[in-house]
Amino acid sequence: MENLVKVGRILFAIPMVVFGIEYIALRKYQGGLPPVPPWAPGGAVGAYLVGVVLLAAGVSIISGKYARLSALVIAVLFLLCVLVLHLPHYSDVLHNGNDRTRALEPLALSGAAFAVAAIDNKLILCGRLLFGVSMIIFGIQHFMYASFLATLVMAWLPAHLFWIYLTGTAMVAAGVAITTAIHARLAGILLGVMFLMWVMLLHTPRVLAAIHNHDELTSLFVALAFSGSSFIFAAALSGYRPAPGVTD
Repeated sequence: MENLVKVGRILFAIPMVVFGIEYIALRKYQGGLPPVPPWAPGGAVGAYLVGVVLLAAGVSIISGKYARLSALVIAVLFLLCVLVLHLPHYSDVLHNGNDRTRALEPLALSGAAFAVAAIDNKLILCGRLLFGVSMIIFGIQHFMYASFLATLVMAWLPAHLFWIYLTGTAMVAAGVAITTAIHARLAGILLGVMFLMWVMLLHTPRVLAAIHNHDELTSLFVALAFSGSSFIFAAALSGYRPAPGVTD
């Protein structure tokens, strides 16, 4: 179980480092790059500060030094961005799938960060509710936008719609399991493996085909962060607690 936590933390933290580097390199808020939406105030200075925070926090989690504090910073930052910046545009979040996804991604990652930072059951409860409910909605969206999502499936894979429906069903089932903490270990492991497979089979080829496309790069690392998050919940909801000093 400890190995599962280590893998989960690394897969979660690497995207935070990449997101931080993207913010610093772009010097602006980019649509689809969590957690800050493009209409947020702050301009280049704000993007640089967010980038530095994510970069430093990601390195901290990977190294294990002050990892709980760094994870808590990420959790609060992502959650505040959803509550303060995304929710005021609630009509778009409710009715537009793209805006809904951009709000749910930082919400889910906030939940995972709370699980990384967890020192008691309250943080784990908060984390699993944020992550689990987000996964359920993501899964439902696979049925709502199945025709479009089917166009993103690898050309060599037959029955594109089948894979979209299977993915949506898996996300809903895993989200329910993590939210309720029923069979959460199995659900978290399977969900993490699924995301990792999509990273390797779907996202990596798309990034290599459009190497300068920041949206494709971000999508890859969001999926990687979701994989790590799933492994973290698989361990956290099995009663695992890190040894003293491992994540402090």
